[in-house]
Amino acid sequence: MNFCSHCGQTVRFVIPEGDDRPRYLCDDCSTIHYQNPRIVAGTLPVCGSRVLLCRRAIAPREGYWTLPAGFMENGETTPDAARRETREEACAEVALSGLYTMIDLPHINQVFMIFLAELDGGYAAGPESLEVALFEEHEVPWDELAFPTIERTLRHFFEDRASATFPLHISDITPDQRRRFFGSA
Repeated sequence: MNFCSHCGQTVRFVIPEGDDRPRYLCDDCSTIHYQNPRIVAGTLPVCGSRVLLCRRAIAPREGYWTLPAGFMENGETTPDAARRETREEACAEVALSGLYTMIDLPHINQVFMIFLAELDGGYAAGPESLEVALFEEHEVPWDELAFPTIERTLRHFFEDRASATFPLHISDITPDQRRRFFGSA
């Protein structure tokens, strides 16, 4: 950030008085510009013993498989965002069962919130997907998953399915864990 969005003057990156971390500060109008993490909301759509995955048609990780998920928009709830992303990426309607994984990625300022969901009807590739398919556990393209958050969510699901209990899983992804997917954090 170079300029204040309130008055247009130059900002500087400093720790404001009474704060504990650097922020963009406008000395002209005294506005402190806070930057907060982005929420990625999505679903783990289930149909019988299979899960629905989308092959990405967009960067990053174009061509890799993911769950239908994306950035939350202003004015929507996380469940609404998860359902919208599922409609956009998989042309699918789902019934949410509840929040299933919440994964923090503090090094890239994101929080992933994935809801367990039951697929309600058909599906097709949306504009951000090359293809969409249902997979049994042994068919999941584990080496072609787009993100560590997706792998972690799927592994939780298949482990939890054995006991038919699906608790909320809260964790974080470190830069080293992310490096396996991207080569660098």
